[in-house]
Amino acid sequence: MAKARRITAALAGLAFCLSLFLQDGMTAQADSDLRVGIAALLNPGSENTSDIISTTAKELNLELASKEEETMLEGTLVMANVRDALNVRSDASEEASKVGKLYKDCGGTIIDRRDGWTKLQSGNLIGWASDQYLVFGEEAQALANDVGRMTATIDTAALRVRREPSTEASVLGSLPRGEIVEVISQNDDGWVCIDYEGDDGWVSAEYVTLDFIIDSGETLEEIKAREEAEREAKRHVNYGEYTTDADTTLLLAALIYCEAGCESYEGQVAVGAVVMNRVRSGAYPNSIHGVIYASGQFTPALNGRVNSVYESGRIQQSCIQAAQEVISGVSNIGDCTHFRRNNGRDGIVIGNHVFY
Repeated sequence: MAKARRITAALAGLAFCLSLFLQDGMTAQADSDLRVGIAALLNPGSENTSDIISTTAKELNLELASKEEETMLEGTLVMANVRDALNVRSDASEEASKVGKLYKDCGGTIIDRRDGWTKLQSGNLIGWASDQYLVFGEEAQALANDVGRMTATIDTAALRVRREPSTEASVLGSLPRGEIVEVISQNDDGWVCIDYEGDDGWVSAEYVTLDFIIDSGETLEEIKAREEAEREAKRHVNYGEYTTDADTTLLLAALIYCEAGCESYEGQVAVGAVVMNRVRSGAYPNSIHGVIYASGQFTPALNGRVNSVYESGRIQQSCIQAAQEVISGVSNIGDCTHFRRNNGRDGIVIGNHVFY
């Protein structure tokens, strides 16, 4: 008993010394000496003291490596790999409650990973998703580059949009502060090529903020709010003299105008067909209103331009006709659900767009 008490007292004293060393910022050598002392005390007279120290150091290195790996994973890209939608849950289990949904081509950033599950953030949605339905690393980056898009937000009161990347070029129009437009390309001379009402326009990079956008998931609250807004839109006629059906057609026509107003009629029909293909797909909202205003889908809806065009009533007749035609079931692009400026990728090329 006396011997046990002496060992206990020695351990307590050693722990106290350790705390003092730590408070004063002990050196690596002091830390090493202290480990030798602890090993010798726990196994007095042992010839394997160095083995004990070596094992402890190895375990410590493994722990540090694990922490470093976790830090590297945090904030890295993850993409959904599903045909329709993926449930996101409150914990890493199929039994955990649902907190939202991650849709086809949506992405997010990694917060944590364990047991075949990944905790991620996508927009306002934070939760756990099964790794079975996700892609990571280079595969995620490739998918993001394929489905994401670069946007430019205007940082000055009124920014001139020019036909060429030069202050001497003619002016197409101007954009107000806060307007968000899709970026087509950049050059090395400080100019950004943007999609300006379906045409190529150039703005000075000095006056814009560039962002890369990937579609994000929805929380249960966001899904509920969106579905309620869709029901309200169907219940009430709040667009002047138009009936609900006519309003829906005009809304689609406004989007077509914003995305393809300068394209051929065939190109306008193709843009409208993308919307209708999404309405019919289980991967997107099941209404025209829901598809157009879904999070991160169409830049003109995101920046308020669709609303402005709709409220002005100044929509080309060809865009209205294209909306009527696709609503009736016509599609000149099959079941394609995406389009972007033609960048050489595989798909159906119509005018300046490629549909896929």
